[in-house]
Amino acid sequence: MHPTSARATTSLGLAILVAACGGGDGSSAGGDSNAIPSGVALTGAGATFPNPIYTKWFDAYARQTGVRINYQSIGSGGGIRQFTEGTVDFGATDGPMTDEQIAAVSGNVLHVPTVLGADVVTYNLPALGQTRLRLDGEIIADIFLGKIRKWNDPRIAALNPNVSLPGDDILVVHRSDGSGTTFIFTDYLSKVSPEWQQKVGAATSVSWPTGLGGKGNEGVTQQVKQTPGTIGYVELIYAISNGLPYADVRNASGNFIEPSLNSVSAAAATGQLAADTDFRISITNAAGEAAYPIASFTWLLVRPENADTTEARLIKDFITWMISPEAQRMAADLHYAPLPMPVIELVEARLGSL
Repeated sequence: MHPTSARATTSLGLAILVAACGGGDGSSAGGDSNAIPSGVALTGAGATFPNPIYTKWFDAYARQTGVRINYQSIGSGGGIRQFTEGTVDFGATDGPMTDEQIAAVSGNVLHVPTVLGADVVTYNLPALGQTRLRLDGEIIADIFLGKIRKWNDPRIAALNPNVSLPGDDILVVHRSDGSGTTFIFTDYLSKVSPEWQQKVGAATSVSWPTGLGGKGNEGVTQQVKQTPGTIGYVELIYAISNGLPYADVRNASGNFIEPSLNSVSAAAATGQLAADTDFRISITNAAGEAAYPIASFTWLLVRPENADTTEARLIKDFITWMISPEAQRMAADLHYAPLPMPVIELVEARLGSL
């Protein structure tokens, strides 16, 4: 389930700097209120998949504590690279680092799960409006392999008997940068399509058989939104906030499932984590009856043995706040699923080692 590192790219000129807004009293939300002065900052970079919730969190945290967090939404591949090179205090990724990538950081990496989200298959078919198509993994794989080229292909039509599908060409849009969203999507396709597994595989960056590239979830969303006949994959909130329809996908139990908080949580419930887990777990194509099949955790990358004690304390305090009920409730507002309580308890147990 491990991804391949990808060369970092810049996001659409977007670097989110969340500053303290005058309301911080210098206290730390996660620990001793006298230990950390106000106005200090952390830097991070990586995944676009969780960027909306990270933006909201970092703003709320700055207001409460005075600790500013500068996060660049550049894609998981870029986050892994910058974290490995030590140019940021933490990385962020939706595709866990490989054993080889961890070794490059002298094995000094902790994957901290933050929330869960859904990759959705979104499309632009004006004739259908907001009609939610039904798709299965084999059809999705064959579309992205370039084998299914028309929207009214008999296999798509068979799953959507009451939908008048146009005869337009299908134009695939995929990520052009190293992307955890891509890892989640290709991890799923590798589980449901032997041909995809053999020809393309699962990674943060792959050799796409067909289609146009877009940078970040933002770039793919805009390509699909602006171009009729397109199909792409993005995190759920990007489709919702841009008014784009997205498909129900048949899961491992044979049920067509709408991506939602409940169906992502159902997928997470199938994952079993041992007490000594490193949190690198795949929940795509989960077996649950109500599980949405293209779901995943997303992670922060931190150094458990950090030589900079101030930085270590800042990160520890933020993570403590991040897994609090207050912060996790914010996730649902942006259509991310909060962490299950057993996972929160495991993260809490690891905080003592930071």
